[in-house]
Amino acid sequence: MAYQNLISELKDNILYITINREKALNALNKDTLAELADVVAFAGKTEEIRGVIITGAGEKAFVAGADIKEFSDYTGKQGEELARSGQDLVFNAIENSKKPFIAAVNGFALGGGLELAMACHIRIASENAKLGLPEVTLGLIPGYGGTQRLTQLVGKGKAIEMIITANMITAVEAEKIGLVNYVVLQTDLIGKAEEILNAIKQRAPLAVAAAIKSVIASINETDGYDTEIKEFGKCFETSDFKEGVTAFVEKRKAVFLGK
Repeated sequence: MAYQNLISELKDNILYITINREKALNALNKDTLAELADVVAFAGKTEEIRGVIITGAGEKAFVAGADIKEFSDYTGKQGEELARSGQDLVFNAIENSKKPFIAAVNGFALGGGLELAMACHIRIASENAKLGLPEVTLGLIPGYGGTQRLTQLVGKGKAIEMIITANMITAVEAEKIGLVNYVVLQTDLIGKAEEILNAIKQRAPLAVAAAIKSVIASINETDGYDTEIKEFGKCFETSDFKEGVTAFVEKRKAVFLGK
């Protein structure tokens, strides 16, 4: 797939997405968000893809925020539509995807960049990464799920502190408070993400999708337990379940087909 602001590559069942606006510190403008919406939808409907890694071009930034100039003169209604559209087509689409998304945070993840990382299911940060939500310094608040997802990940007190002080935190602190899963050398960043996805690729795809859906339901739905119960039941109807049980009994490695 050819994009102007992204590099997209499918290799060994992993889709690699690189936000390629290095001179702008990979800031999210309208065109980049539209391309992200397209590639996220592509990942969801392409059976060959078993997982996705999102990172930024260069060594300075994952995504250093949104392109402020684009919305500097917006009305309230336009601002609300900007947030709603981005949420639906990109950030919520990533969180609700059946495919696991890993954010490989290779530098600054600020504002919309941190919100993008938080929409992913797993976050890995390089040692030089700095993370934060600086929107209040512009007279704004996070609009792509930042107030909600940060609270879910780190708790109310820390989320409020980070958002209303607008202070950045280091990768080490982010790992300490549960905002990122791992901190690694920048040279090891993509390799660590691949290591995790290669482990996931050995598991039953439909069960992986059901697990992701159930975990997200614990946050976003009234009764996540009911979602888990229903998804658990559906797993019994899959060929992968039969293969998994047979392989266990026969003491061999299961070969899952996603059916």
